[in-house]
Amino acid sequence: MLTRSPFILFVLAGLLGAAVASAQMYDAKRHPDWSGQWQRIGGVQWDPSKPLGRGNQPPLTPEYQAVFEAGLADQAAGGHGNDTNYLCLPGGMPRAMTVVYPMEIIITPATTYIAIETASMFRRIYTDGRKWPDFVEPTYLGYSIGKWEDADANGRFQTLTVETRYMKGPRTFDQSGIPLHKDNQTIVKERIYLDKSNPEMLIDEITTIDNALTRPWTVTKKFRREKNPIWFEHVCAEGNHHVLIGKENYYVSDDGFLMPARKGQPPPDLKYFKQPAK
Repeated sequence: MLTRSPFILFVLAGLLGAAVASAQMYDAKRHPDWSGQWQRIGGVQWDPSKPLGRGNQPPLTPEYQAVFEAGLADQAAGGHGNDTNYLCLPGGMPRAMTVVYPMEIIITPATTYIAIETASMFRRIYTDGRKWPDFVEPTYLGYSIGKWEDADANGRFQTLTVETRYMKGPRTFDQSGIPLHKDNQTIVKERIYLDKSNPEMLIDEITTIDNALTRPWTVTKKFRREKNPIWFEHVCAEGNHHVLIGKENYYVSDDGFLMPARKGQPPPDLKYFKQPAK
């Protein structure tokens, strides 16, 4: 005969009560409907209203403008410049919110999740009223605290404001290699809301505060909703033939041999391999 410990029943009752209380805290009628799949509108440049590269007019300090120019010169010569995504490193924040591949937003009582198909990036935005912790292990996506706002005072939330800190690098704004400061003291602030004239469009106003910039840089990203989405798996490492040796990027050919990735590239140092006898 199956018996149940009074202690176990007590714990289960407590967990059930907590779940019910949590459900009561979350009122779906107050939160916006951000369901579905969100696809970017515009290109992959950081400011979608301007051209990729120099045309994006990043407000960089002279030091980091020089870093940017050196990266562009390397790309023009066949390299990758400052962009590290070719090695399958995640773009991190704020670049993740370019949403190269679609994203899904999941709203729960204490946390709003943003699942981005690109490199399977997964953001957690804590909306439970917590304070900033004394220490957080830095990550590419950082640590995000958000707050729901009822700007119209109609009893419904319209806007999610978010602040993200504790990011690690290397990170760039986009594939042209617009750099962020190597000190990784970046702060990203967002205002996310539906377009009042078109509820099938999501807007993200993103302000980046970084020591590579002469001023906070604000751009606006827009996304359109697909209500009947098809999701794909994006695994960067699958079929990636790039190999970083020292500071040089090489390429593995289809027949398994190391080859140069750009014209005139010297071969890697093979000092740890036995050289054939002459």
